[in-house]
Amino acid sequence: MEPPPDSLLKYDTPALITPTTDNKSPRARPLKVSPQQLVLSGPVPPPPKPKSPPAETEEILNAILPPREWKENNTRWIQQVSSTPATRMDVVHLQEQLELKLQQRQAREKGICPVRSELYSQCFDELIRQISINCPERGLLLLRVRDEIRMTNTVYQTLHASGMTFGIKKALQAEQEPSGKQRIADLENKNKDLERQVNEQKAKCEEIERQEAERRQVEEKQHTAQVQLLKRTNQQLKAHLEEIITPKKGKSSAISE
Repeated sequence: MEPPPDSLLKYDTPALITPTTDNKSPRARPLKVSPQQLVLSGPVPPPPKPKSPPAETEEILNAILPPREWKENNTRWIQQVSSTPATRMDVVHLQEQLELKLQQRQAREKGICPVRSELYSQCFDELIRQISINCPERGLLLLRVRDEIRMTNTVYQTLHASGMTFGIKKALQAEQEPSGKQRIADLENKNKDLERQVNEQKAKCEEIERQEAERRQVEEKQHTAQVQLLKRTNQQLKAHLEEIITPKKGKSSAISE
């Protein structure tokens, strides 16, 4: 595992975790050994002890900003946040480092940018560290504010991701399905096509009715002519029958006389 990258949060010098340190309680501070002290042999005079903050402040500081651990060459290292009070120059240097890292990592000025969010989060953690050293209660309150902001940002990112997914889905549906204007135009064309079919059917119906009327008139004329012909034939046959019957009646009367 590689060492953690540089951060705007101020840390102490990394310390080697000895096997005896692993058996201690989590709240116990690990034994700090400088790399130079590991190389030198012989008795080394202890360095002057700096003025350290109260143990309660250190516990609160470790609870707010937990130390980071990593492995390197089969050895475990731990690095705790610095408990040194910050000066005005430290704050000015923090601002300069923030601006420099934003430019170096090419963070976007607008919109959602993970790089900008990470750097501002580190800067806020450093401010919490500086304030917690002087007033632990204020640091705990800022911790609540930080957690609430992170939770809100997480919700916004989730909503943004779901909104992007919904937008892409709607865009794909819009590409597959015709738009409102296109659908209206298609329906109007379909309506015109149906009206044209109706007009064609009406024209066919009128043509059939006209043909049937003409055929009926022709059949009526033929029927009338046939009836008249039959009537004339009947009259001719009737007259002819009467002519045949009349001489017979004259002969029968003459025979009777």
